[in-house]
Amino acid sequence: MNRNPYLMVLLGLLAAMAVWSSCLSDSATAPPRKHTNTQSAIIVNHNCRNIDAIPQAAIERAKANLHIAYGHTSHGSQLVTGMTGLVDFKGTLYSFNDGGSGGALDLKDTPFSGASDLGAPDLSAWAAATRTYLDAHPGINVIIWSWCGEVSSASESDIDGYLSLMSGLETDYPNVKFVYMTGHLDGYGLDGNLHVRNNQIRAYCTANKKILYDFEDIESYNPDAVYFADRDANDNCDYDGNGDGNFDGNWAIEWQNAHPGQWYSCAAAHTQPLNANLKAYAAWWLWARIAGWEGPS
Repeated sequence: MNRNPYLMVLLGLLAAMAVWSSCLSDSATAPPRKHTNTQSAIIVNHNCRNIDAIPQAAIERAKANLHIAYGHTSHGSQLVTGMTGLVDFKGTLYSFNDGGSGGALDLKDTPFSGASDLGAPDLSAWAAATRTYLDAHPGINVIIWSWCGEVSSASESDIDGYLSLMSGLETDYPNVKFVYMTGHLDGYGLDGNLHVRNNQIRAYCTANKKILYDFEDIESYNPDAVYFADRDANDNCDYDGNGDGNFDGNWAIEWQNAHPGQWYSCAAAHTQPLNANLKAYAAWWLWARIAGWEGPS
């Protein structure tokens, strides 16, 4: 069969361009992808705390492309406290600052006016504060807010309101990734309102392909994947080991004592250093996934 030499050259050039385009999409400078109806949910939970599983290229891509604004009060500060200590523990690969200078991740810590967290001063002020901030800072492409203790007393309609406000922001700011979050452990176990409301958030994020940093789940397991939420664990990592209604153990302190050198000290609010370590590991997993890393195969 005769082959047109010009056609063969053209096909070769097109194939080369396709390969080149594919490599660009995986490069360290590829921008974070927009939300699409076909993307899967990104659920960051206790299965996402192995920081050594995140390729360096994925960390570098996040630092090169993400511009994050994070609103929180004391419980939410555990992420930032843990990330700060991580730099000394594992090196400058995990550096961050306001502005991203020196090749660091650009993380603006509590930059909002008009709201402190997802429940203060009320359950909706954070959304208005987000809109004001984004309108004034169009370069921001990731928004994340944390709860303090408000989920413990929230009603189903309160959480529906939170989810609706987040959805509205996603619609109005399609180039921004919005991170949903669950509330912290409060010692009332799997039948408590906190866990029920957190499950409401989880179900919505999974069904609607959202991005979730599952604060409760991350602190419900020790690094060996032993579960403590069913033992009424609280935000300080205390738990009731024998079911008598009294705290008789602390999973973080126990693990720290048994694994010297495998964790780093940091002054985390309301909790033990190990909990903040795990929050930081999961935070970097979150940043890498938002920036395009698919996660381990």
